[in-house]
Amino acid sequence: MTGLLRSGAPLPASVRAEAGKRGLPRVVVSTATATAESYLQGAHVTAWAPAGQVDVIWMSEKSAFAPGAPIRGGVPVCFPWFGPLPWGNAPLHGFARVSDWTLAEVTEQGDEVALVFTLSDSEETRASAWPHPFDARYTVTVGAGLTLALEVTNTGAEPITFAEAFHTYLGVGDVRDVSITGLEQAPYVDRLVSPEWLEPTGEPLTITAETDRVYAQPGTIAVVDRAGARTLTITAQGSANAVVWNPWIAKAAAMGDFGDDEWTQMVCIETCNVLDAAVTLAPGERHAMVATISVSATE
Repeated sequence: MTGLLRSGAPLPASVRAEAGKRGLPRVVVSTATATAESYLQGAHVTAWAPAGQVDVIWMSEKSAFAPGAPIRGGVPVCFPWFGPLPWGNAPLHGFARVSDWTLAEVTEQGDEVALVFTLSDSEETRASAWPHPFDARYTVTVGAGLTLALEVTNTGAEPITFAEAFHTYLGVGDVRDVSITGLEQAPYVDRLVSPEWLEPTGEPLTITAETDRVYAQPGTIAVVDRAGARTLTITAQGSANAVVWNPWIAKAAAMGDFGDDEWTQMVCIETCNVLDAAVTLAPGERHAMVATISVSATE
């Protein structure tokens, strides 16, 4: 596959463009420190593994990989809204994750490769439930860690407000044997119960049932995966929230693009600005949200 990079410049030897599943275009990175892949639909990261590690990014075997349909697993980019909207032709979690992004730049420095994807307002996005001018620049830096950076600029003449999230699916050995730290002192909303903010628990989080929580003021989050003998650490900047999600048994079985037993293999730790932390930008202003995932051995 040629011509994938907007400028037409050749790709570094560590990067190749090819047709992925169901013919959707993707970019594959392979360096001495890591491998990764990302689809242009949704600028969707679908794999990242540091050298010597099994994949950190979880994907469902049931994912459709169909044009215009969400990819199940990986790192969906949720923008400019999060969750459902009660009006208009509004896909869940916004249009960014089902839009075709442009691969604008690829740079290589040492053992790291940065892929830069861009998305701007179009006739289609302006006809959606969020009809505003914007530029989005999404940089995926692949190395021994994985860094995701989404920069949104208001290119219009009026203020804009949006929600955003990296809906990151992390692979674990067994979610029932996972402990999540860094949220002990964070207030949270249990979206399965009510929209009210609850007091911090003071304890590490374990997954024992369907889980869908929005946390405020999170710190560095660590997913201690005892069955997988590793710890996945997520640090963030420009993010006021974190979401923890696992569908558990009944919801997984009810989802057509999610295997009945796959819920044991994943947990979503989402870096985001949602609910009352949605971002408002004046004309010409920009906002950046950054998340970095790293891997270490569990002691």
